[in-house]
Amino acid sequence: MTKASDLNSSYDLVVIGGGPAGLAAAAMAARAGLSTVLLDENPGVGGQIYRAITFSPVKDRAILGEDYWAGADLAAEAQASGALIVNGATVWSLDPARLVGVSIAGQARLIQAGRVIIATGSLERPFPIPGWTLPGVMSAGGAQTALKAQGLVPNGRTVLAGGGPLLWLLAAQILRAGGKIDAILDTMPRRNWLRAVAHLPDFVLSPYFAKGLKLLREVRAKVRVIRTDRLEAVGDDRLREVVFDVGDEERRMPADLLLLHQGVVPNVNLAMAAGLAHAWNDRQICFEPVLDEWFTSSVPGIAVAGDGAGTAGGTAAVERGRIAAIAAIRALKPEAPLPDAQVIRQKLQREEMGRPFLDWLNRPADAFRQPEGETIVCRCEEVTAKQVRDTADLGCEGPNQMKSFLRCGMGPCQGRLCGLTVTELIAAQRGTTAADVGYYRLRPPVKPITLAELASLPIAEAERKAVER
Repeated sequence: MTKASDLNSSYDLVVIGGGPAGLAAAAMAARAGLSTVLLDENPGVGGQIYRAITFSPVKDRAILGEDYWAGADLAAEAQASGALIVNGATVWSLDPARLVGVSIAGQARLIQAGRVIIATGSLERPFPIPGWTLPGVMSAGGAQTALKAQGLVPNGRTVLAGGGPLLWLLAAQILRAGGKIDAILDTMPRRNWLRAVAHLPDFVLSPYFAKGLKLLREVRAKVRVIRTDRLEAVGDDRLREVVFDVGDEERRMPADLLLLHQGVVPNVNLAMAAGLAHAWNDRQICFEPVLDEWFTSSVPGIAVAGDGAGTAGGTAAVERGRIAAIAAIRALKPEAPLPDAQVIRQKLQREEMGRPFLDWLNRPADAFRQPEGETIVCRCEEVTAKQVRDTADLGCEGPNQMKSFLRCGMGPCQGRLCGLTVTELIAAQRGTTAADVGYYRLRPPVKPITLAELASLPIAEAERKAVER
């Protein structure tokens, strides 16, 4: 295992995140001759899409599907490229001068990068319903991680709720692995079709169409699907039942496990802490970095690739990573031979062409993004929706001011589980837009780090100057 002390004090390129975008970028840059290090906090590379691709205990390829196993070639390509791949590496700081703070096994290090590619991917969108903090309620992504990395299949009465491609993919994977699903509660509003239908022709021509249709048929043949506009997890010490409405009728379904999902959003914490400009994407209902055609950000030398640049899926993330790598190579080693960027852009365009349809069709209902009453919004500090709404009524104009009143976003997750919800609640309560309200002002460290780790920093001359700066 690579130790913090094994790292050089500087690299031509630092890639942060070992998902499809990070692997593709690191491989291309290293083959072009750039000194390249890829830092990923997980035990193995792959990100969420190719989670545990190098060591998954799931050996039946049909369970996870061929799209998952395509990640093995990507991981092998990166391993063979000459890039240094460091797992178990938590990046807790990135500044505009491209100084990267990283911790490995309790030891911290500062690395100076010529160029940085942030490839931290996406997070599941918060799904704050009454009871979502109960044991027995978890995200669909968490359940998928357990399946890929540990081979664990849900046991007991299992209900999936929400919508989006990941929910249906997980349902299929659970069924293929021998698991049982009692019901899928589809929370996506029917009116979404009105916005989505204009993008249907592009979707039909995209790679998503045939795969999605096959997936829906596979799951619907074995699982009861129920439309609902209201959802609640109920229990005492743990989940006991799921309460939902079908029309005007309230129904109760006994459940041991409730898996929630209503799409993914870019993981913006590191990019925002580094000072990159961000803008509100109304179609995907989230903030995303402002990037040029090479995925270069507003901060010179820092690019963002993959789903962190806007949700588009794993295959699109690969092409985005390669485009960002080409830009880094051109800047640092212009004489290096490079593939035709236009060919890569054409592949990317084909992968992205179905996204508008999927985004509008799977747009979560307002009620599931903007909760009411005593529903917990900030899990770290146990702040409710009512508290956020009441504070907005008192004159609080944004999430940063809200921290002073309620400590929202000041827990260990640094706003990852509440940021978008708090922004949307303030906007709804004050009758303005999420773009005007803004997001948390994020500062390093963006991940928890101990004083012992900070104290372990080696203070070489270059690092001392960086710290003083």
